[in-house]
Amino acid sequence: MTGAHNQSAIGTLVERQTRMVRLLHLPFRDGDSLHAALTARMRDLPAALLRSITWDQGSEMARHTTIARSLGAPVYFCDSRSPWQRGSNEDANRLLRDYFPKGTDLAIHSPEHLLALENELNSRPRVNLQDRCPTELFTALLESQNPSVLRR
Repeated sequence: MTGAHNQSAIGTLVERQTRMVRLLHLPFRDGDSLHAALTARMRDLPAALLRSITWDQGSEMARHTTIARSLGAPVYFCDSRSPWQRGSNEDANRLLRDYFPKGTDLAIHSPEHLLALENELNSRPRVNLQDRCPTELFTALLESQNPSVLRR
């Protein structure tokens, strides 16, 4: 998600089954900042949850091969101008725009503020999750050997 004049950014990661959101504080909108933030933020996840990453075509994704090696997960790119190929992420970004309107400077938000917002969003029931919240489903996913607990 980019801010005013595309000069600032917040990275958004969404786990596809549970819609769990993770936000990345990006002090600069470049590949090095994204790599550092992404590898630090994903370090606590089990390897089984890092099966792949799907990105848009932004220039900050330039270090995708380094990130794929660091995380042990392939990186896929959506077709240009095809946001529906990352539907879960686009839905999360739509929710985040309530907190970060277009045209605002995203660099002013601290990592602590982003974490608080992330926790708020993940504790919010969602219609597409049958009124369950992402935190509840993500916890079940982590505790389960069988991901079928997430099926409707």
